[in-house]
Amino acid sequence: MPSLSALAVRAGRTWRLVRARALRRLRGWRHAWRSSLQVRVITTTMAVGLAALLAVGAYVGERTQQGLFQGRVEQLLEESARSTRQAQETFSSSTATTGVEVRHLLEDVAKAQQSGGAGEREVFLLRAPGQTSSVSVASAASDSSLLGLVSSDLATATGAGGQRWQSVEWPTADGRTVPAVVVGQNVDVPVVGTYQLFFLYSLQAEQDRLDFLQRTLALAGAVLVVLLGTMTWIVTRQAVRPVRNAALVAERFADGHLSERMPVKGEDEMATLARSFNEMAESLQVQIRQLEELSTVQRRFVSDVSHELRTPLTTIRMAGEVIHASRLDFDPAVKRSAELLQTQLDRFEDLLADLLEISRFDAGAAVLDAESRDVRDVVLAATEHESALADRRGSWLSVSMPEQPCVADIDPRRVERVLRNLLVNAIEHAEGSAVVVTVGADAQAVAVSVRDQGVGMTAAEAEHVFDRFWRADPARARTTGGTGLGLAISLEDAHLHGGWLDAWGRPGRGAVFRLTLPRRAGIRLERSPLPLEPDEPVEQPTVGERPRTDPARLPVLPDEGGRPRTGEMPVVSVPGARLADRQEHR
Repeated sequence: MPSLSALAVRAGRTWRLVRARALRRLRGWRHAWRSSLQVRVITTTMAVGLAALLAVGAYVGERTQQGLFQGRVEQLLEESARSTRQAQETFSSSTATTGVEVRHLLEDVAKAQQSGGAGEREVFLLRAPGQTSSVSVASAASDSSLLGLVSSDLATATGAGGQRWQSVEWPTADGRTVPAVVVGQNVDVPVVGTYQLFFLYSLQAEQDRLDFLQRTLALAGAVLVVLLGTMTWIVTRQAVRPVRNAALVAERFADGHLSERMPVKGEDEMATLARSFNEMAESLQVQIRQLEELSTVQRRFVSDVSHELRTPLTTIRMAGEVIHASRLDFDPAVKRSAELLQTQLDRFEDLLADLLEISRFDAGAAVLDAESRDVRDVVLAATEHESALADRRGSWLSVSMPEQPCVADIDPRRVERVLRNLLVNAIEHAEGSAVVVTVGADAQAVAVSVRDQGVGMTAAEAEHVFDRFWRADPARARTTGGTGLGLAISLEDAHLHGGWLDAWGRPGRGAVFRLTLPRRAGIRLERSPLPLEPDEPVEQPTVGERPRTDPARLPVLPDEGGRPRTGEMPVVSVPGARLADRQEHR
């Protein structure tokens, strides 16, 4: 015999299984409810129809029950009054003078009244409460086992005069009970005084009629509900099916199958909808093809112009370098012009390079040369490259990264270009404030965020910051010589890796750009290791503050010849350290 603990474990397992099945069915029904208009319409119609049928059935049943009961009671009251008058006439005409004669008289009257009714009934002749006589005569009853159905309350009420009745339950031989009514009235019996004559009537016939009526109503209601559900299903199917077809055609049209059309049948509203949809699809197809042709022409034009400009740019670059190399021999005005020419040539060359890169992305010709690299090395390389720009603009660069390697399959050239664009953008808008670069990683992704505390931007501006040639303030000059395509190219590079590039900003609180890349190709990102919105403001260094970093832990980057640099380091704060003072490294 299993123990109580084993039974408890088995009961708990059974309960969990039943609960899991119920939850699955509930979720399945919820999904069907939310995803199918036909299910919602049919369910709502069935629920409303069933509620209406239940209300009507309850009202009709109650009214029928009351009508049958009241009609039968009135009939029984008339019949019992007539039988009571007959019994009283019998008692009044009797010549009985002794107790034995009176008892026989009571028994004869009870038997006569039992068989004199229109239906099944029992008769009781009981001495009225409080009546006494010198002659003692027992009560008479057609069935003495049913005397208990005459309650004392009914006997007392009948003794007060008039006709009284009460509903009771009549027990049958098979153990069931049937509804019944007891009707009583006083009669005067010779020698012994006042007696009470009670009639017990069965209402089984009326109950059978009521049950038959209720079964008929229930059957009719069930048939009506089925018919209602069937009609609703047919009607909703006729209305929903074309809508489903339209949704399917629209999805395929959105996926690029521009030749998809809805079938047109008949001349009703659905046919009109199909014709209108097909006309709209035809118009969209023509416009999309025109836009594709125009976009192809534009991409080809940009690519051709960029390539064609490289030849004269090379010639101008050579001449400009000759002039720039001899600028010290010129007067100040010509010298300044030579320097401006060299600067603008550099910017023009960058613009051509960005245009060519954008044209590759638009043509789908961009290729990812991925390799397994530690993202921290790429971050340090980009930070060192832009440290001179930060020095000129008076901004502080700080890098915070984990001690563990952050290895991912990336294209180092593209990732470094993204980080350099983010750093240049942050330095340009930092207005001399600190720029913090944070590296984070988890099992799925590696993230790098670049934050400044400059002018910031609104949420609406953050949605357009990656648009080509877009500026939050058109009147603001590009002081660092940007081309206006850096963030757009950075976004394309992030997408090429299967990653994200997000932006956040608030006026007066600065901006945050976050690059999130998967560790391995094919990983679908669900979250980023770093938050996008900052929790606390960036701590600004105090003028003259000594660096609190550990020099032995600062990463040493090689110079152009591959030798470690010892005299100049990028400003880097290792995990847990504060900002370093750039003046100590210059």
